[in-house]
Amino acid sequence: MQLATAVLASALLQGARALPQASVSSATTPPTITISTAVASPSVPLSSPIPSQVPLPPKQAWCPSRIFCAGELLQAVNLAQPYSDPKTIVDKPTSKKSQQVLEDFSAIQNSTITEGAIVTFLDNDFRGEGLELEAVELAEFNAQPALLNNVSDPLVKAFAQTVHGYWAQLIRQTNSSALCPEGTENGPCESSLIPLNHTFVVPGGRFREQYYWDSYWIVQGLIKSELFSIVNDTLQNFVDEIEHFGFIPNGGRIYYLDRSQPPLFIRMLSDYVSASNDTAILERALPLAEKELKWWTDNRTLNVTSPFTNQSYPMAHYSVNNTAPRPESYFQGKTSTMLSAIDDLLTIVRALDYSTANDPTLQTPLTEEERENLYAELASGAETGWDYSSRWMAQPLAGGSNNTTPALRSLNVREIIPVCLNSILYKAHGLLADLYDAQKNSASATAHRSTAASIRAGILDLFWDPTKLAFYDFNLTSNARSSLFTAATFYPLWNGIVPDELLASPANAFGAFAALNMVLNRYNGTFPHIALEALRALPANVTSAPLPTPGTGNSTFDLIPAGQIGVEESALPGQLIIGTGANATKTGAAADINTLNGTVANGGNAKSGEGWAATLQRELANRYLASTLCSWHATGGEIPNLLPRLSAQELNVTQSVNNTGNMFEKFSISDIDSAGRGGEYTVQAGFGWTNGVLLWVASNYGDVLVAPSCPDILAQAQTTGTSQTKTNAAPIGATVSVAMMLLSVAVAAPFSFW
Repeated sequence: MQLATAVLASALLQGARALPQASVSSATTPPTITISTAVASPSVPLSSPIPSQVPLPPKQAWCPSRIFCAGELLQAVNLAQPYSDPKTIVDKPTSKKSQQVLEDFSAIQNSTITEGAIVTFLDNDFRGEGLELEAVELAEFNAQPALLNNVSDPLVKAFAQTVHGYWAQLIRQTNSSALCPEGTENGPCESSLIPLNHTFVVPGGRFREQYYWDSYWIVQGLIKSELFSIVNDTLQNFVDEIEHFGFIPNGGRIYYLDRSQPPLFIRMLSDYVSASNDTAILERALPLAEKELKWWTDNRTLNVTSPFTNQSYPMAHYSVNNTAPRPESYFQGKTSTMLSAIDDLLTIVRALDYSTANDPTLQTPLTEEERENLYAELASGAETGWDYSSRWMAQPLAGGSNNTTPALRSLNVREIIPVCLNSILYKAHGLLADLYDAQKNSASATAHRSTAASIRAGILDLFWDPTKLAFYDFNLTSNARSSLFTAATFYPLWNGIVPDELLASPANAFGAFAALNMVLNRYNGTFPHIALEALRALPANVTSAPLPTPGTGNSTFDLIPAGQIGVEESALPGQLIIGTGANATKTGAAADINTLNGTVANGGNAKSGEGWAATLQRELANRYLASTLCSWHATGGEIPNLLPRLSAQELNVTQSVNNTGNMFEKFSISDIDSAGRGGEYTVQAGFGWTNGVLLWVASNYGDVLVAPSCPDILAQAQTTGTSQTKTNAAPIGATVSVAMMLLSVAVAAPFSFW
């Protein structure tokens, strides 16, 4: 979730709560990872009874564990709120046999189970979370990969090299010595881990295991880092999972076995084969790639008849069969670690499945059928990877800005045909056809090209609005296109679907990216890098003209096609100006606060004769670099002789005095020295996906990247009132508007969207 990207002043404190990024002394030496072993610490006296419970949800056939799946044990433990993150308990292997754990839990069950009884039970029966995984030596590491030769600026090159070295901290393998036997209650312990046969890269932080679509961007970075054996291992793990489960689960835990994630496996496979020339993997991978696509066809595809042409198309949607709270997101109320100024705004992300469905403030409680339907919607939202976005909500502003939990109760994920998912599947069929061509299997290649053509026709018919020059999701409930403009608009172009209207003229082609241009001119932060991929898909004949400029007295908002983003300029959120405590003007030329001579602030250097698409790519690539480097530096990162460590006074603001720099999971539209905000959990450090994108950007845009100008942390803290213990965010009601609900989808970090 990414709603809280609208909070302009909570950035530094989010950075402060993230995990420290350890320094890299030698990438070939496996780092020592400390098992978290979170200590249970309820926020009420231990003698207090746990809150009263609603009836248990139905048993889930896909998740049979009586310990780590929805049931009486997990519900009671979650209601006690022993940990700040509900994922903690389901990542802890037991220290005893399953049956003994269940007997110990049964012994404390009565009408008044106390917080203390739960704490004692957890301490006695569970071990450290993530114990089943271990760091492993990173072999074949080349400290000077060729990607660095593409980077001109010394500081940017040194930063890219530093990030390249971070792979060593994120490589894992199954720890066989701590592994619990799979599928038995008679072993010495039980675990939620899905054991993997090969090494892999974890995202970082609470994400201790391999994840599906995170791995796509991780793979892009690993390829640039020339770590082909790790890419091969990653793919082999996915092949194993398809063979065993029939699909690739969201992540490497049994509680993810009800859902997948955006299906990027075939794209990973194709990119790996192209980069490494290793075709041997195809003998096993191609039949299992077919199996994964069949899973999406059998379980996530339906025929949709267009109200525009009356043509029918097989189109995919996210639709999880789940009637219980997600084990890793079962329950969590507001915690003492949340800052008071943003507590209310983040209620939506702290009150997870159980409390969303069983909100005691509801005048009319949900029926059992309504609860089960909501649990399915919440799980389906998680399958999208955009958990949770206003694009999935029937009522995105239900409850207002200070209590948006009702918006989650209006989730309508299963009735949305997503433009991003179908674009990914279109490309998957096309790439699979190419791989079959290389294998001289023309029959299979032809079949997949036929399927791809049908999906392409559906995408252009259902999703493309030729007047607004944008792609939108299709809503089965209303039998119409959605009006929400999101970063998903760029997915068809990324995957090779360019509408005729964009090929017809440079003005139309720019119109599809006019909102990106506005964000770069109007806001200090960044935008999903998918837009870079989309810009690269356009031909030179429609991108070589200079970047358009707005008319006299107007801002770049004036260049956006009418109705494209669905809001008036005055409804857009403002950009806080450091040193003034005020927002920029919301309308007119003064709103473009970042416009410089031929470029934008922290957008690199303008080049003579540069076409508009090249300009936007240069600017966005530099903003992404600025967001990663400045937030890393603000949390303790330094590069000897190039980037000195910040003072203790400055690092005290970000609570990073003992830190050495974070690579964050999310970034912000409004700041380049901070992590993004929001989500179901505290912003994570690590971070595999971010590292991969940074290396991809450095490799592809290294000649136009320049060292960013990072904000003055002390001045920013003075402006926003940020300190070690307090933040005075801009008025929530003013910053979280209808416009933010729409735009925040487009301006979240590269992978985690609201």
